[in-house]
Amino acid sequence: MKSLNRVLVLFIGLLFFNTVVSAQTSNSLYQVSTINAVLQGVYDGQMNMKELKQHGNFGIGTFEGLDGEMIALDGQFYQVKSTGNVVLVSDQVKTPFADVMDFKPEKTAEISDVLTFNELEKALDGIIQDKNYIYAIRIDGVFSGTTRSIPGKTKPYPSLTDAAKTQSVFDIQNTKGTIVGFLCPQYINGINVTGYHLHFISDDRKSGGHILSGGIKSGIVKIERITDFRMILPNSDAFQQAVLNKDYSKELNGVEKSK
Repeated sequence: MKSLNRVLVLFIGLLFFNTVVSAQTSNSLYQVSTINAVLQGVYDGQMNMKELKQHGNFGIGTFEGLDGEMIALDGQFYQVKSTGNVVLVSDQVKTPFADVMDFKPEKTAEISDVLTFNELEKALDGIIQDKNYIYAIRIDGVFSGTTRSIPGKTKPYPSLTDAAKTQSVFDIQNTKGTIVGFLCPQYINGINVTGYHLHFISDDRKSGGHILSGGIKSGIVKIERITDFRMILPNSDAFQQAVLNKDYSKELNGVEKSK
């Protein structure tokens, strides 16, 4: 009888654990640090890729020292370097800022002849039709536009505004690939990039980066609404001393979009 009771307790415990895990991962976004910290030059790695992969198979971010652009797609984590090269990232590489999740699209739509980033935003607005939730976005299609990647920095780290002055800009035309990113509402200001934050990677894994401008000739859009948002903060003197309680919207817009 005691053995049966132990088995029942174990079964109930496992059932509860699986329920909790399921609740944690459904429509859940996991974030490392804040965008205001990145703007202030908090670039030390806080989590390695092996750990980050445990929280999602889809997302964007950057790497220690602000070394390039991150694209996580179908469980593979890529780094677009400032040279333009795209490489798979080893598990030991760390990130100071990232957003990842297990992407499970809830809505699919088609777009075509979207020539500019502004037109792309409007097309996505028409599909999402919501200003109050964070949305994960995947677009598979033919991209034309410009992307960027910033070369890695050493200490003392510059601000993101100064670091972006050394960015490499890539002209990508009529290239099949995938856009990965997020839409964040205005109330997320300071925590994440408000509006659309999108990265691109080509199907042949030879080009990509943070999208500065451009659109989609034709593509399939998949979206997922985020209802569970979790964030870890850096445990560092740099984060503690950073001036984070300011509105850096102007500075952020200056480095997120093409001038």
